[in-house]
Amino acid sequence: MDDSNSTIARQLAHAASAFERQRTGHVPKSVNVVMSEKTLVITLHGALSPAEKAVATSPAGAAQMQEFHRQLFANTSESLRDEIKRITGVAVREATAEIETATGAVMQMFATGTMVQVFLLAGSVPAGNWSGSGSGDSS
Repeated sequence: MDDSNSTIARQLAHAASAFERQRTGHVPKSVNVVMSEKTLVITLHGALSPAEKAVATSPAGAAQMQEFHRQLFANTSESLRDEIKRITGVAVREATAEIETATGAVMQMFATGTMVQVFLLAGSVPAGNWSGSGSGDSS
């Protein structure tokens, strides 16, 4: 990743963290930003408050937290969309959020007519094992 992409990623991570703090009052423990072509995925780790984690311990409570955060994101994400446009110079066409209640991770996806699949791994992949863009032809 070159310096300009690194700077953009840092700015997006900071904007996402500030957005989360403003809308929920809770600051995530860490933020990851991945951008590929027309898709941006922001993962907020530890984004649920202790009370939300407690509610999410039952299946019904987890479903309630997921729906609450989806709706909250849908109704309040305009300022984050504006900030993404300011930072990247590109408008957001679509946006959605998914919550993984067991760990408190929130994934915010901003895409342009693209199917986004997000997999939250159980552990970290060593940096030396990760290379390439993964954009090979599967035919």
